[in-house]
Amino acid sequence: MSTLVPLLSTKRLDDLPERAREVVEYRKSGLSLNHVQGCPLDCAYCIRHTYGLWDQRQPRALVTDAEAVKVLVNHRYFRPHLTPIQLFNRSTDPFLSTVRPHTFTVLEELDARMLSNHVLVITRCQLRPDDADRLNQLTNVKVTLLFTYSGIDSRRIEPYPSSVASRSLVLMSSTSPRRYRTILYWRPLVPGLNDTAEHLDRAYGLSQYADATVFTGLFYREEIAEYYRANGLPEPYDSTARRKIVPELLERRVLTAFADSTSLFRKTSCAVSYAHGLPDYNGHYGIGDLCDICPLSQLDLCKSAHRVPTKEQVDDAAHVLPEADSMVVVDITPRALVVSGLADEQPRYYLQHVLGFQVHDARWPHHDGRHGRADIGWKDAARDA
Repeated sequence: MSTLVPLLSTKRLDDLPERAREVVEYRKSGLSLNHVQGCPLDCAYCIRHTYGLWDQRQPRALVTDAEAVKVLVNHRYFRPHLTPIQLFNRSTDPFLSTVRPHTFTVLEELDARMLSNHVLVITRCQLRPDDADRLNQLTNVKVTLLFTYSGIDSRRIEPYPSSVASRSLVLMSSTSPRRYRTILYWRPLVPGLNDTAEHLDRAYGLSQYADATVFTGLFYREEIAEYYRANGLPEPYDSTARRKIVPELLERRVLTAFADSTSLFRKTSCAVSYAHGLPDYNGHYGIGDLCDICPLSQLDLCKSAHRVPTKEQVDDAAHVLPEADSMVVVDITPRALVVSGLADEQPRYYLQHVLGFQVHDARWPHHDGRHGRADIGWKDAARDA
């Protein structure tokens, strides 16, 4: 498994920001593998701003594919057949021409290990018929292609056109039979930028090709806001937030435009699980106001898998993590397990997947009806810290 993009020297690795040196990092929808970093697509809102990687436009590898897979499957958070995996979702596009071979090498190595984990591959690039052929050779991993589509017309915000992702979605969805699943990843939705009636209608039409659709808003972190200001880009909001921003009125308009849809979801894990005919691996079922747009068949499936953990079960799941030594169970309800004392998000995500149940941090409460989103744009909402 050779490296096809340049492999960084030890000296250049040491010069990277600390978080950028992490080959594996837990994010909400999965354990994220990012041993190839750098992207030339230049979306202004890219999460790479927050990792100190924005200026890296040429993909380069931190380790070889073989080493990366070994790090992943031996990671303390990884559980065979259980932990969802995300591939290159914070650092590059997995179907850039130079990155594509690495994507397939990792997928094929995971499949050869007989692993049946979910693997999420998020892209906005052009896919080809032979990509479908190669993906269909995978027999164990549950692959989901999530096509990032915004419909944003401003090339200052999104230089790489959304039309590429829409063509790829149609192409990869039309293959039959196929083992992988396709998702219209409709994001980021931003009021005044891509939320006209025409934008909404276009997204609805595109959704007819996908196995499911997820809609979500903008991560507007301080690093991204600084970039907008420094480059004279129109700021979408007056303040930043740690959660994605989907104002209340925008959500209502989306739900109206998709009133006839039977496969629209607010959360990535819900859409991915639905597409594979499985209950939600993030355990959202207890949060009824999140599930009110879900198909009844999916609700029944998630209900059958819904188990409220006991404190003993939580303690058993957490005891293997040294970073959870100071964790305190604040409350356990049918909606969620609420904890405190965790230094960061990663052990919380681990517990969420091991338990198959929502785990919330007491510092950042989830308000009813806001679906785990920022308070910005909701009535009587305090600023989301």
